[in-house]
Amino acid sequence: MTIRGTFKGLDAAGRAAVMAVSSAAYTEVGAFTHDASVSAFTFRCQVPAGPDHDEDDAALQAMAALEAHGYAHEILQVAVTDMRTIKIRRKGRDH
Repeated sequence: MTIRGTFKGLDAAGRAAVMAVSSAAYTEVGAFTHDASVSAFTFRCQVPAGPDHDEDDAALQAMAALEAHGYAHEILQVAVTDMRTIKIRRKGRDH
């Protein structure tokens, strides 16, 4: 899951906390990348999916992970990539 948004009213302590957990990795607790002013962000979150989970379930779980960080924000875009549907093409192999 990738959520793009903006922080609302982030103070100096909040900026420092966001910068401390900044990472481009996808983790279950989520990680932020942000612009230089720490006003716009991208939140990356790995959401384990069960056989009956759909994109809406994943989006809700990712938004809950974002909320758990406790920073006031506005969500601008949510993108879901279901890794169960990705096909890997191997070089040099017949398809």
